[in-house]
Amino acid sequence: MKTKSREPQYQFLVERGEQGDTARFGLMSSQTWQDDPKRLAFLLARYKFAAKMLAGCRRVLEVGCADAFGTRIVRQAGPEVMAVDFDPVFIDNAKSVMDPRWPVEFAVHDMTGGPLPDAGFDAAYALDVIEHIPSQKEDAFVKNIRASLHPHGVLLLGCPSQASQVHASKPSREGHVNCKDGEGMRILLSRHFHNVFVFSMNDEVVHTGFFPMAQYILGLACGPRCDGDQAG
Repeated sequence: MKTKSREPQYQFLVERGEQGDTARFGLMSSQTWQDDPKRLAFLLARYKFAAKMLAGCRRVLEVGCADAFGTRIVRQAGPEVMAVDFDPVFIDNAKSVMDPRWPVEFAVHDMTGGPLPDAGFDAAYALDVIEHIPSQKEDAFVKNIRASLHPHGVLLLGCPSQASQVHASKPSREGHVNCKDGEGMRILLSRHFHNVFVFSMNDEVVHTGFFPMAQYILGLACGPRCDGDQAG
């Protein structure tokens, strides 16, 4: 005898569960859910902001996707998303938990080493990545993303603020070698794009408040510069 929900409108949930139609976490999102579940709310809010800013873009590139837990939110706003990471462990894991109803193309790629060969993306985003890139490689990283975009492409970068690092965990501080403040984010992106808009973020809230009090910094850049046309 099948399990019956006391409220019939929820019976389809029981049936989907009995059919094994339940979601699975990836490596990183599973650890977060087990050890610090509220952090998933912050993570998903960042992806929601990316989805809202990049809505309408046909081809979107995510750089540094890890297990791609939040990628589906951006996929929901656009028809085609390619997600790359330099670590094949995470790409293999992301593929293993991907739901075919939300198809995403995955590839192993180190953006500090060069642009994607299949260029012409309408937009790109990298959340919680630039802080792991040594400062001497940050321009190569952004330049290679820029080279992966079409001439009117858009880039969104997000990272923990420099001011927030006094509150970061020890493992986070070990991996965070290049956090930005608001002005640092603006300067980096302005070297590669003509127009840059920088936002503060605290928990799930994106705003235009005082950068030193922000926990997270988001930079939205458009108008890619050509080589030789970089700002000082």
